[in-house]
Amino acid sequence: MKDFGFSEKVKERIPADINEVELGRVIVEHKERYVLQSSEGIFNAEITGNLRFTAESRADFPAVGDWVRFMKMDDENAIIIELFPRYSVLERQAVGKTGETQIIASNIDCAFLVQAVGHDFNLKRLERYLTLCNSAKIAPVIVLTKIDLIAKSEVKTFVDQIEERIKNIPILTISSETQAGYSELEAIMKAHLTYCFIGSSGVGKSTIVNQLKNKEVLKTRAISSSTNKGRHTTSHRELFVLPNGSIIIDTPGMREVGVTDESQGIEITYEQISELAQQCKFGNCTHTNETGCAVLDAIETGNLSEDVYENYQKLKREQEHFSSTVYEKRQRDKDFGKMIKAVLNQKKRNKY
Repeated sequence: MKDFGFSEKVKERIPADINEVELGRVIVEHKERYVLQSSEGIFNAEITGNLRFTAESRADFPAVGDWVRFMKMDDENAIIIELFPRYSVLERQAVGKTGETQIIASNIDCAFLVQAVGHDFNLKRLERYLTLCNSAKIAPVIVLTKIDLIAKSEVKTFVDQIEERIKNIPILTISSETQAGYSELEAIMKAHLTYCFIGSSGVGKSTIVNQLKNKEVLKTRAISSSTNKGRHTTSHRELFVLPNGSIIIDTPGMREVGVTDESQGIEITYEQISELAQQCKFGNCTHTNETGCAVLDAIETGNLSEDVYENYQKLKREQEHFSSTVYEKRQRDKDFGKMIKAVLNQKKRNKY
């Protein structure tokens, strides 16, 4: 299973009495149906009723990249009976579901943050992706795609904008048409490590995977000549092993990326603001209207970009709102549980 990412980080999260033939990694997830890779081959799988019943949220269900214990039903089918702890989790707010998270993928070592030059390029969205990685302690690499569509001078302008705003993160520029940048990309990817591509639909994520795999393993559609936008048909998550031994997870495009950050992800992304905050007059400074706020002073003097500050405040508000809705949801569930218990107890008393 080393070929599929089994490492010391995985081993230390799995009980010593688990037999290798019981161990599998989720390589495909699609509407609560899964495909597992094991030392004995590939199995179609579902979760047990007990696993479903004890799950407190969707985040407790298996995701692509997860390591699980399973039981074979026959030569093709299996039941997932246990989900092992993850060493990294890439997650966002579940779209349309208040107070819930959605697992994008798990047990990832490095994430490629993909944007296409031109229509998709957005520094604020890039900072969101970076915050997801910092929260999960996943190493990020920024990838700009479709550089064949613009002049080299324009590509440099995009890179300069990123470097001015986001420090100490590797940046790759690639073209799937000319193969420019692919040797640098492949040099980064190491055998037995797991990589993930994050980006909006149409930025070229699946095309990159197809190029790395040396054959079309993911469906793609041509770029529209009128909009320069690719049309991406990936609708589920899937894990592949590449010829060089590295492991890659392809995910559907994500335009909505709500942060769930309860760690230091936002502070790491906005390191400059975090450092300035330590110089504020008041320890509980909100950096909005307080006297002696070093952050506001830095904006006044031009040492801090107002655009960076605004995005920081927006992400902080999102995080605070998400945390409060999670608490409210848990409280409602707790109150509902108490009500059910009270009704059942009353029925018992009435019976006797």
